[in-house]
Amino acid sequence: MEELEATIIVASVDDKEHAREMADKGFSFKMAYGVTQEESERFGAWWSEDRGGYIQPAEFLISRGGVVLGSIYASGPVGRMGADEAVRQITRRESMRKEQEGQAH
Repeated sequence: MEELEATIIVASVDDKEHAREMADKGFSFKMAYGVTQEESERFGAWWSEDRGGYIQPAEFLISRGGVVLGSIYASGPVGRMGADEAVRQITRRESMRKEQEGQAH
């Protein structure tokens, strides 16, 4: 992801201590912790009311300009984007962008 200049940001309802535990285990992404229902709704994730409330899995591939290029929503642990798929999508998008820039000149 670094080679592609891509940034991964994770949002969780967990507290700061749990976020620190994840970092200590080698989790290297930027993590927003203590996310509320209101905050999750602002960025388009689905909030589940069971087990005290939490964000259901949601992934967004966002362009440099802030446009959502792709999204995945799940109501459980299946349906998540693998790193290889994200790399393919980013690489394809960058190729298309460079091609368009070349045609504009």
